[in-house]
Amino acid sequence: MSKNHWVMDYETLVDCTVLVAEHYTGTEVKTFSISRLSNQFAELIEFLEQCKKQGEWHISFNGLGFDSQISEHILRAKSYLQGLTGGEIANWIYTRAQKIIEGQDQNRFAEFSEKDLSIRQIDVFKLNHWDNAAKRSGLKWIQYSMDWPNLLDMPIEHNHSIVTPDQLDTIIEYCKNDVKSTKQIMHLSKEQINLRKTLTEEYKINLFSASEPRISKELFLHFLSEETGISKYNLRSLKTRRDLIKIADIILPYTNFKTLTFQSLLHNFKSLILDARNTKGGFKYNITHKGVRTDFGLGGVHGCTESGVYQGGNGMIIMSSDVVSYYPNLAIRNKWAPAHLPKEEFCRRYEWFFDQRKIIPKKDPKNYVYKIILNSTFGLSIDQNSFLYDPQFGMQITINGQLSLMMLYEMLSEGIPGSVPLMQNTDGLEMMIPEEYQEKYMEICKEWEKMTQLSLEHDTYQKMVIGDVNNYIAINTAGKAKCKGRFEYENVALHKNKSHLIIPKALYAYFIEDKLPEQFLQENRNIFDYCAGVKIKGDWEFQQLCVINGEITRQSLQKTLRYYISKKGCKIYKVNKSDKREIQLESGKWMQQLFNLYEEKPWAEYEVDESYYLDKIYREINNIIPKKTQLTLF
Repeated sequence: MSKNHWVMDYETLVDCTVLVAEHYTGTEVKTFSISRLSNQFAELIEFLEQCKKQGEWHISFNGLGFDSQISEHILRAKSYLQGLTGGEIANWIYTRAQKIIEGQDQNRFAEFSEKDLSIRQIDVFKLNHWDNAAKRSGLKWIQYSMDWPNLLDMPIEHNHSIVTPDQLDTIIEYCKNDVKSTKQIMHLSKEQINLRKTLTEEYKINLFSASEPRISKELFLHFLSEETGISKYNLRSLKTRRDLIKIADIILPYTNFKTLTFQSLLHNFKSLILDARNTKGGFKYNITHKGVRTDFGLGGVHGCTESGVYQGGNGMIIMSSDVVSYYPNLAIRNKWAPAHLPKEEFCRRYEWFFDQRKIIPKKDPKNYVYKIILNSTFGLSIDQNSFLYDPQFGMQITINGQLSLMMLYEMLSEGIPGSVPLMQNTDGLEMMIPEEYQEKYMEICKEWEKMTQLSLEHDTYQKMVIGDVNNYIAINTAGKAKCKGRFEYENVALHKNKSHLIIPKALYAYFIEDKLPEQFLQENRNIFDYCAGVKIKGDWEFQQLCVINGEITRQSLQKTLRYYISKKGCKIYKVNKSDKREIQLESGKWMQQLFNLYEEKPWAEYEVDESYYLDKIYREINNIIPKKTQLTLF
């Protein structure tokens, strides 16, 4: 990383503006306050002008949407602002800050685009795609996900006027906490930042704050323009808009089934005519084969056997087979392309991405770039704002992907005596088979590969703990674990909820290491693993109800909370501010202890109610294995 990085954050109140900027090495912290108490406007201007002149970078959380906008307003109005008092400057900044926030609430674009900013920016909020609806996360939530010690909101409202000296100190300390946590996010995103630096320098496209979907779009556009000779500007405007998609016209000719169940599936698919303008939810279908229900839809195919523990041995093995780069390869092998693009050029370049990824080492950033380009194609094909938009192209991929996988499923389940289907999920399947038929299994797979021109990768599992298709533990014969859904406890994405991490950890220990939950809890005393995180928005607020000295007290809380279940605590509610509806965060007898501010102390003093966690753990165990069968399985 460059030496010219400053991690920064503004706080803007009615009569007080604070900027904290910390050098990314931690060697220097600069603090600027502008108010009736202290007017460091001249020093702030000097700092911003120096950053501008020397090409230094500002790293922030949502900086492109807020902090950089404030800096830009200040730089452009500096001549006017220099003649005002500290309180007047702060109020001027506050007024613009409120307009920026109002614009964000209304989903308006920022006043100053990235290319118009005087100071170069890296926005870890944009970079990690936390502005996406499915991943939307504020700084407080990411702090929770990182086990940050201090999750407290600033105790002073931004519309508060007449800031006192003590309050100014509080604002500065709050701002420093946000800067330090943003710096931690920057360190966690170091590889992502370096990747974007490499791409920006090579392709002369500013991708420093770009999310993966944006990288995919921009580079796909770049390469496609290079391949076709069509300018990026003209490519962006190209789309294929359709009214209807007749599914029978797009099903691959080799698609064929032998059993009545799957023949009926194919017949139903061929009868579908989809509204191309609204493919979401356009088709839903399910079948049951060998006791396993399989669901079909836009997001792919998903099927799963009953929850339970499935283990190899006694002449049985668990085979796992995944199609290599499934959706991209379907398009490549069948020469599919959006109708508005030159087919030959599109297919040639798309296959080039795939071939390059095979020969480039996995540690090379370009390998990852080609991966996200390849994997983004389906999503872009059904995105009406994308230059790849052609819903029929997208439907060709997902529908044929589902049918082809079902062909493999039928061939294996019908062709191997004693086979037990376990799961099917978009691009692969798991099946328990007699060990003596492993060679037969591989022969059938090769037959399918020859028919489809696709390739399969295989693994052998020693054990699968299955809740459902999205929640399972799989241990291969080499001892490598794959944990998904509510069993996931390592490297949980920061935007996800990792509440009560002790539970999936204990489940793994129970099912894989044969360790009782009581013993596991006794051996694991990380208080953060016992914590849960919740956030709220809209017309709701959190309230805490406590009994203090025999009196009931009620307190409004901040919008992001961290808490654990305690023997002595309070009850936390979600309360609707309009109709006063109340919903307990934890129903029943369980009490909550707020833990937004970390406090280190002996374990006993936390007064964790371990019975709550044991109850949750055993509920999960009993959902997987009914009590009456546990003794026979373990």
